[in-house]
Amino acid sequence: MNMGTTTFSGAVRSESTFKAISKNATTGAITEVSTYGAGPISLSDGNQTLNNADHSGRVLLVPDGGQDNTYTLPAPIAGSVFKFVYAGGAADATDAIIVTPGNSNFYIGGVTFLDTDGNEVSSVFSDGNSNSSIQLNVPAGFEVTIIGKDSTNYHIFGNVTSTTAPAFADQ
Repeated sequence: MNMGTTTFSGAVRSESTFKAISKNATTGAITEVSTYGAGPISLSDGNQTLNNADHSGRVLLVPDGGQDNTYTLPAPIAGSVFKFVYAGGAADATDAIIVTPGNSNFYIGGVTFLDTDGNEVSSVFSDGNSNSSIQLNVPAGFEVTIIGKDSTNYHIFGNVTSTTAPAFADQ
């Protein structure tokens, strides 16, 4: 059975994917927040701008880059979820950089740094008021989850394994 774009207010079961939406109370405009149940997405080895309809709610596989790659998030929507996982076959010699649309859309939270040299396990936090970029330096592995807190900010948490600590910054 295909229900098309029918809107439900209760629980729904799907044999394919499920899309969470938000509806503007004033204009009635529908915005896709997340897609659930679909397979992972392999991100490109190059700068890429993400969107909620295709990327939120799915595992985002980050390649072993040929250069530093910047992945730009869309404007935050409460409940949107972006889960970045390093999918390279070896430690990367380049960085993965995940940015918001701008400094007014900043990160709240931090990640755990696991040093492959074996001499450090620490937490790296955003400043909670303007840091809109996280740089995952030469990763051997990472799993970083970014969740839309509201229409302004993102929560961030996860783990990064590398010889060099990740860094939050303003853009």
